[in-house]
Amino acid sequence: MSVESPLPPLDPRERTATTADARRAGEPVAVSITGLHKAFGDKVVLDGVDLEIHRGEFVVLLGPSGTGKTTLLRLLTGLEKPDRGRVLVPRRRTTVYQEPRLIPSKRVLGNVAVGQPRTADTRDRATRALAEVNLDSKSRQWPATLSGGEAQRVALARALVREPELLLLDEPFAALDALTRLQMQDLVGDLVARHRPAVLLVTHDVDEAVRLADRVLILDRGRFAVDTDIDLARPRNRTDPASLHYRAEFLAALGVGRNPSTDQEI
Repeated sequence: MSVESPLPPLDPRERTATTADARRAGEPVAVSITGLHKAFGDKVVLDGVDLEIHRGEFVVLLGPSGTGKTTLLRLLTGLEKPDRGRVLVPRRRTTVYQEPRLIPSKRVLGNVAVGQPRTADTRDRATRALAEVNLDSKSRQWPATLSGGEAQRVALARALVREPELLLLDEPFAALDALTRLQMQDLVGDLVARHRPAVLLVTHDVDEAVRLADRVLILDRGRFAVDTDIDLARPRNRTDPASLHYRAEFLAALGVGRNPSTDQEI
């Protein structure tokens, strides 16, 4: 079996939903997974997974290490093939990883435009993408001169240039300090709200999930043990009782016994 890409490009006029109501508001399906099985030798990683992600929907995938999060992401990128089942994804999709993966020999603008046609239009789009991540003043700098957060913003700009219908985020904030991480979360949230791709973010951070997600999935033993909408207005406050409720729910599902009001182990 292989990853298929039959879904037609989506009309920008269809980008109507702004919250977790994407499915209920009739946003088109961007990802459709049916009966997905994947094993490595005798180890079954994904066992009959079904999933739909709609355009404009921000989905966060949680789960302990080794539960299949990265495998699912690789299946969506086409780097892995399913043993059984069907995976339908848009043709325009891109991934932002934990490491920015910038090319040291190219300046910032060149990194944003890498892999795109060398035209004036590409340069203009790359310049606009840098402006969206507040790095237009650094277009002529080399990657080695950037901070970790700046380098990751360049990686986001590179993803934006491709105008993806599906944006895959593989723990893109994990290597950043706490303050930069919060700033990057806000930036990604703003960019997603503006461009309306379907998003799947893989993370181990429950607070990050509650802060960003329209919907949270938790993988356990090859299946989704949790599939929960986060019906909270933005911006979100992690100390709000509703946020704490979701946090406690997800920590419990992950087998972590903590009191969300004091963050002390029970």
